[in-house]
Amino acid sequence: MTQRARIDTNGPEPGEPVIDAGAELDPVHPRKPPKSALAPRSDGLTTAEVAERVARGEVNDVPVRSSRSLTEIVRANVFTRFNAIIGVLWLIMLFVAPFQDSLFGYVIIANTGIGIIQELRAKKTLDGLAVIGEARPTVRRDGTAAEISTSEIVLGDLVELGPGDKVVVDGEVAEADSLEIDESLLTGEADPVIKQPGDPVMSGSFVVAGGGAFTATKVGREAYAAQLAEEASRFTLVHSELRSGISTILKYVTWMMVPTAIGLVISQLVVKNNNFKDSVARTVGGIVPMIPEGLVLLTSVAFAIGVIRLGRKQCLVQELPAIEGLARVDIVCLDKTGTLTEGGMDVTALRTLGGTEESYIRKVLGALGESDPRPNASLQAIINAYPDSEDWRCTESLPFSSARKYSGASFSEGNGENSTWLLGAPDVLLPSGDAALADVEQLNEQGLRVLLLARAAGELDAPSVAAGARPAALVVLEQRLRPDAADTLRYFDEQKVHAKVISGDNAVSVGAVAGKLGLPGAQSTVDARRLPTEQAEMAASLDAHSVFGRVTPQQKRDMVGALQSRGHTVAMTGDGVNDVLALKDADIGVSMGSGSEATRAVAQIVLLNNSFATLPSVVAEGRRVIGNITRVATLFLTKTVYSVLLAILVVCSQVEYPFLPRHLTLLSTLTIGVPAFFLALAPNKERAKPQFVRRVMRYAIPAGVIAAAATFATYLLARSYYSGPGSLDAETSAATLTLFLVSMWVLAIIARPYTWWRVCLVAAMGAGFLIVLAVPSLQNFFALKLVGTTMPWGAVAIAAAGAALLEVSWRWVDRRFG
Repeated sequence: MTQRARIDTNGPEPGEPVIDAGAELDPVHPRKPPKSALAPRSDGLTTAEVAERVARGEVNDVPVRSSRSLTEIVRANVFTRFNAIIGVLWLIMLFVAPFQDSLFGYVIIANTGIGIIQELRAKKTLDGLAVIGEARPTVRRDGTAAEISTSEIVLGDLVELGPGDKVVVDGEVAEADSLEIDESLLTGEADPVIKQPGDPVMSGSFVVAGGGAFTATKVGREAYAAQLAEEASRFTLVHSELRSGISTILKYVTWMMVPTAIGLVISQLVVKNNNFKDSVARTVGGIVPMIPEGLVLLTSVAFAIGVIRLGRKQCLVQELPAIEGLARVDIVCLDKTGTLTEGGMDVTALRTLGGTEESYIRKVLGALGESDPRPNASLQAIINAYPDSEDWRCTESLPFSSARKYSGASFSEGNGENSTWLLGAPDVLLPSGDAALADVEQLNEQGLRVLLLARAAGELDAPSVAAGARPAALVVLEQRLRPDAADTLRYFDEQKVHAKVISGDNAVSVGAVAGKLGLPGAQSTVDARRLPTEQAEMAASLDAHSVFGRVTPQQKRDMVGALQSRGHTVAMTGDGVNDVLALKDADIGVSMGSGSEATRAVAQIVLLNNSFATLPSVVAEGRRVIGNITRVATLFLTKTVYSVLLAILVVCSQVEYPFLPRHLTLLSTLTIGVPAFFLALAPNKERAKPQFVRRVMRYAIPAGVIAAAATFATYLLARSYYSGPGSLDAETSAATLTLFLVSMWVLAIIARPYTWWRVCLVAAMGAGFLIVLAVPSLQNFFALKLVGTTMPWGAVAIAAAGAALLEVSWRWVDRRFG
């Protein structure tokens, strides 16, 4: 970019070059450079100088990873506390018991392998999407500007900057054209900093207005802020309510498991004078089911598959817990431009004011369009409609700013006349009550966007340049509504997610657009300039209304904070630099792929296809993950509770532990492992609720208590019924039948509401157990054989009573805490 200072309007001296400042900046709409008298610019490094710096290692080689490395993935899935415990028990069983009693070890190997494979698939998806969404700064070399990868920047490179661009390495400003940089992501200070040549810029900051260029002074790991940015943007698998909740549960399980396991070991090996190998097998059989080994696996798999599914929709999840966060969202704040409407606009009318000739206004608009090398969507529409006049020459420019709502430029008109013009929001440039505002209001009510062209009375650099400006014309723009926006808003309404349209445009115009899309409450719009500044009052107004116009960037941030103060989980969408502060503070920030580098850097989710219609898929994926993990966590923890209680009852009663590892491997596979895998990946539209641990334990504890009590009652009854050789096997079989039936009822409750495939899943698990009981070879393999008819039917009756208690207890929990 080229510094554009105020200069002598008589033009350049003979032989002085007029530099082409914008030729390469817009490949879609190539234009002539603005005819400003520009300060000579640097051509940047030469190809030879770049090669020399690369050879010396002076290159920005900081690796930006979007996901964990292969080594980290393997380590995280293999080297866990519970894998270590189960691994030791598995080795013991390989030496002291038959093969079928060590099956649980092979199941863990399979589970770990599945976890690694799924996460590697997610990594591949993420890394591919990260390359697509990677920032590509514009660097000037050999006098030519070109986009390159961030990792290709070398020391001394001249990096160009424009509105929304992120500063990717540390440097020193070389050129500045009203350059304003926001350093809030580094310093916390929200006010933009005006930069002049020689001033330092830090990686992680971004441009909010103006343009320029800076020389890279620190690259690679020398740029401390770059290291912070790398760390902040790295894909993460931790720090979510779900994962922290599971970690809390596992901590409690460990505390319960250790003393119980010690008591069981003493009971089976010391107090009971049984066969040593059989005692070891039954001891291990009591310890293994206490461990919810598949819970962490299924959580990781559910998240990983969520990433893969969203990746197929061109949605980059930069932080994995964002999937979970969107499931909890109850308010989504939408920016109108680029979200509800497409980025492009068309000029539909030009209304002159004050008797100004239309031909003259067309020249002004053409010159204004040519004065900005990086036009926004509104100015691009004007550029497309009004060609530049050859004899007009820009002498000074004022870039557009979201805070002031207008841009401007001063011109030498070629006939000796000089003029200064402003282009922006009519209700900002005109005093209230001005006659032109009535026409503007009528146009806004039709959903049209209106810009005012006004001739400034003073100098462009005056603090109050807008004061006294004389209106010359209204430029009417039509915004293209996204064809899928109405369906997306309808989805949010059906899912009880409240949409708030927050825009910098005129409130009436924004309301008209929202009304066309069917947004509830669109007819009641609010001008944000009249919003209360006190947080509680602002929150009340935000809860009462859905459409807000004339919102400043700082107000967007304040509005997010006000909504959060009411306990809302807020998602914010945006694509412009004015959205960065709000995106950063929102619970979930969603950026469009075509948005500025700054918005993509702070957002947790980037919609690379720029489709607002992708958001329902993201929300649905989050709800699927959270809802299903809550379901399967209840299954796993029910097993943990009844295993611990059974061990305690055995220790207190001084009897043999009723089960061998093979029995519980069979039960776990049929009532938890296989069904949990399918349930974890099933559709689920229920909005996630807070307090994951409490909600899961409210169901798991009564279910585990009932299962343990019913199973132990059957076991004691069988001990009194059977006698003689083989009695322990008969007692074990009866207890296994009761535990299976109660566990199946837990599964049947969790599988609700029923669909055809859920019914088939539950039925298939029941059929699997019946096959084991009916096939002699499987009976022998799993040491399961029901003896007689009285005791087996007694076991069924006890299980039926347990199922009835389960229904009563769970319904009470639903009424009391649901």
